[in-house]
Amino acid sequence: MAPEKGRTAAGSDSSRPDQIADRIVDAILAGRLAPGQRLGEQALADLFGVSRTLVREALARLSARGMVEVNARRGWFVVQPSLDEAREAFGARLAIETGMLQGLPGPLPAAKIKRLKAHVASERAAIRAGETGERSWLLGDFHVCLAECAGNGLLAEILKDLTARTTLIATLYQSTHAATSSCNEHAAIVAALEAGDLALATARLREHIDSVARHLRLEATAEDPLAPLRAALSPLKAGAAPRPRGARRTGSTTLFTHLLTET
Repeated sequence: MAPEKGRTAAGSDSSRPDQIADRIVDAILAGRLAPGQRLGEQALADLFGVSRTLVREALARLSARGMVEVNARRGWFVVQPSLDEAREAFGARLAIETGMLQGLPGPLPAAKIKRLKAHVASERAAIRAGETGERSWLLGDFHVCLAECAGNGLLAEILKDLTARTTLIATLYQSTHAATSSCNEHAAIVAALEAGDLALATARLREHIDSVARHLRLEATAEDPLAPLRAALSPLKAGAAPRPRGARRTGSTTLFTHLLTET
C-alpha cells in the first residue's frame, strides 16, 4: 500500500530532520529496527546524504517523541520500553482510539470506509505474500489511517508514535498475537463503521487493543527480567545447524542493519 499524501515514502528523498525521523519511525513500525538497536550518526548521514548536524536534530526530535534515547558515551539507540511503559502505552492507545470513535459526530463517509477496506485488503495481501515488514507496517498503520479517516490529523501523528512504541513492545515482550487475528479484528471494526454502529465499532476496537496487550508476556517478564534474553539465546531447534563462524546471512531484507556500526 503506497503511503498517503503527506506521509514519507520509504524510497523518497529525505533531506529534512522531520523526514529522516519519519523514515526511522516507519522502520520501527515495519519491525526492521529492534529495541536497543544502535543508530550511528555518521551511518545515517551517509545513508541520507546529509550532515551529521541534521541527523542529530532528527534524532533529538525522535528522543522528544520517545522513540530513541542517547547515551553520552555510546550514542543513539532505539528505546527499550520498560514493563510499566508497555502498560502505559496500551492504556494511552485505548483511551485515545476509543475516545476518537466515541467523538465522531456520525457515520464515516463512504469514501473513508472504502479507504479503510482497501487498507485491510492490503494487510491480507501482505500476510498471504509473507512480506513480514510490509505486514507489520500495515497492521500498525491501520490505526493511523483510522485517525485520518476520522478527520483528526493530530491524533494520527500521536497514534503513529504510540503504535511504533507498541511494535517495539511486541518485539521485546514476545507477542504471540497472530497477524491474521489482527487483520480480522481490523476488518470487524471497519464492518461496524460501515454499518454506522459507532458503539459496536468502539467495542471492537477496545477488544482488539486488549487482545494485542493480552498476548504480550508481560507477567512472565516481570517475574523473570531475563526472559527476552533467555528466549533470544535459547538452543536452536533440532536439525537446525548454526552458520559457520564468519559466514554471512543472505537474503536479508532488514533495514538499516549497517547502522549498528560505530560512527
